[in-house]
Amino acid sequence: MKRFALAVLRSIRWRMVGDVPRPKCVLIGAPHTSNWDFPLALLAFWALDLDARWVGKHTLFRPPFGWLMRRLGGIPLDRDRTRDFVAQVVGRFERADSLILTIAPEGTRGRTDAWRSGFYWIAHGAGVPIALGFLDYATRTGGVGESFVPSGDVEADMARIRAFYSGKTGRHPAKAGPIRVRPAVDGSAATST
Repeated sequence: MKRFALAVLRSIRWRMVGDVPRPKCVLIGAPHTSNWDFPLALLAFWALDLDARWVGKHTLFRPPFGWLMRRLGGIPLDRDRTRDFVAQVVGRFERADSLILTIAPEGTRGRTDAWRSGFYWIAHGAGVPIALGFLDYATRTGGVGESFVPSGDVEADMARIRAFYSGKTGRHPAKAGPIRVRPAVDGSAATST
């Protein structure tokens, strides 16, 4: 698959850079503003030799293509029905010898006022790095930049994430919202996805 992915990426004038911390990490996928992000991300996984899993909304996993989404590494998430998703995924990390889990914290291709914080609390709870994955349509470059283990200081870590994504352009820049997590009712960081 690697040679196929590299050939396709070359033909559409995209290049992939960087590397993912292994054997375990939470890989952010951002900015997420287009349906094209998914096929490009799959090509990036294959080009970078990643056996990455990814979280997607449950409707992607319905027939007739649900089997294909699972085969491509998908894990369905029904936000209305899933309880304790963060704890469930932390448990997966604890049981796995290796797991690279990709999450698009925006949660949608449309503009949002804040990112969902589940990616952060999964990485923090599992003690694994957050890797900053990106697709920059302005430069036709994708891949993985820096990575770090979250400190628990959400504001400081989000400032670091914001600095990295500054200048990264999604396919539809107007759909990219601010890079911050939703505050909880008490003013601390939210713990839901």
